[in-house]
Amino acid sequence: MILLDHVTKIYPGDKKPALDDVSLHIEPNEFVFLVGKSGAGKSTLMKMITKEEDPDTGKIIIGGIDLDYVKRRHIPHYRRRLGVVFQDFKLLPRRTVYENVAFALEIAGMSTREIKHTVPKVLELVGLADQANKFPSQLSGGQQQRVSIARSVARQPKILIADEPTGNLDKLTRTEIITLLQKINDFGTTVLVTTHDETIVNNLNKRVITLKAGRVVADQKTNGIYRLDGDPEILIDDRPKAPGFALEKEKIVSAKPAKKPAIKKPRAPKKKVA
Repeated sequence: MILLDHVTKIYPGDKKPALDDVSLHIEPNEFVFLVGKSGAGKSTLMKMITKEEDPDTGKIIIGGIDLDYVKRRHIPHYRRRLGVVFQDFKLLPRRTVYENVAFALEIAGMSTREIKHTVPKVLELVGLADQANKFPSQLSGGQQQRVSIARSVARQPKILIADEPTGNLDKLTRTEIITLLQKINDFGTTVLVTTHDETIVNNLNKRVITLKAGRVVADQKTNGIYRLDGDPEILIDDRPKAPGFALEKEKIVSAKPAKKPAIKKPRAPKKKVA
């Protein structure tokens, strides 16, 4: 579904790459967290997937589409295959909840009849059926994020990218938004989430990919935990764990070679006294 093969990206004027030989494969219907400190390369990786940026080297294939062959004029059509949720919502302030979702479908070329059929169902999915006629300014932050998610999934994308979707929300609302993203994932959508929220990552036990200085330093395919200081020399136990184990501190096994046993030098024979 999402394949990056030895992808490297260096921005003009930078000495170090934003992405450095990154390879990863995300299967259809996976729910994946992408974590890392600021500057680790998370935003650049997202821009590679949405084709806002092109790699200097390497190959990217999204949903069977080789992005090397997507021409500039076809990029808007390609992006309609993706759903993107932003931290700052990006809603149209002078349009109602219903109109915000409908507008996304109009751009995609959906007929008026289809829009009238689709929008109420999507608003019901995100729990905003009773807020359809309100404007964004009349909604809470969590409700605005739900509208953003509704707009992103209305076209039924195969891939949903959420860039810090809970960054500006309180604890309870963050949990509600992540629960909604899980629900969308259960319907068959591949979900990729960037986040700094350690609690959410540790509670969900999903796959966790850690970036550091532009490189993938950890890829916990099951029962992943939030870890920023991954190291290429650290081995991570990906075997299934007992319930609740993901919340405990995971033991890390160093891959340093064992010390060589000391070799005693043979003593010189004592000279016989005449």
